[in-house]
Amino acid sequence: MGDVLAGIHATWEFESDALVIRFERGIRTPRLFQALRERRVPYEALASATLAPGRRGTVVLHAVPRPGVDPLMEAAAGQLKETCDPYRLALPADREEQAARLRDELTAVIPPGPADPADRFDTGFLVAAPQGPLSFKAYDGKATFDGSSEVSFRWSSTMATSEKWKTGDQVFPLRELSGVEWRSPDSPGGFLRLLPRGGAPRADRPDHDPASVVFGLGYGPVHDSLPFAAAVLSAIRAKDRTPVPVGARSAAHGDPGAIAERIRHLSELHQAGLVTDEEFAAKKTELLAEL
Repeated sequence: MGDVLAGIHATWEFESDALVIRFERGIRTPRLFQALRERRVPYEALASATLAPGRRGTVVLHAVPRPGVDPLMEAAAGQLKETCDPYRLALPADREEQAARLRDELTAVIPPGPADPADRFDTGFLVAAPQGPLSFKAYDGKATFDGSSEVSFRWSSTMATSEKWKTGDQVFPLRELSGVEWRSPDSPGGFLRLLPRGGAPRADRPDHDPASVVFGLGYGPVHDSLPFAAAVLSAIRAKDRTPVPVGARSAAHGDPGAIAERIRHLSELHQAGLVTDEEFAAKKTELLAEL
């Protein structure tokens, strides 16, 4: 196509096989857009294109993504405000004619979707995960992703609950995870939860769940926590498509260094009176059994 459409906060470039979205970095640009920087969306990842009136003398061109093609939108699960939706481009109303032409051209190059709307793409995500931060501070700890194999939570000494302190800092190999659950920090009770494979039991409250970090008071903002969640989700899906060598799981569980560190942390909690003698003995026996 070759057209370029400059709007408010972003510029869309229509390549032969994909829509490239480049976000501005101005002071008025939503911080999520600044974190995303640029996204390349293959036309096959789109379901449709629409044009509608916007606020304050604008029109909005919306490239609607198909379900299951973009880890960012999959993690967001419909919780993004329209003003922070990276697939919406606001333009001055006097450019409606140009926007309408490009909407029609975009519609023409979008391939037909599956006959069954419930039939999602089974080849993995079509849109790359954003190159966002690989760590961020939540209210009760710090979340870190190494970019390929594991996620870790390190608890805050003042904000984490005693339930989390008793379990110690957490490390989650991606091969043991099935997905993520992200609740926006823009609403009460925001959190990021890692979902284990096999539906293992977990605490209902995220502040008691060692597989969750909670947001609040400026911690875990959308522009940090959502790209993080999307990157983890994308990596989990990639692991799902990669054969795991025989014995890899047991080798990870038998890491003497990691187990020694967890026992050391458990001893500190025991000495501080946060863990009873019975709890300390049971947990230590459980950890030693992993060797």
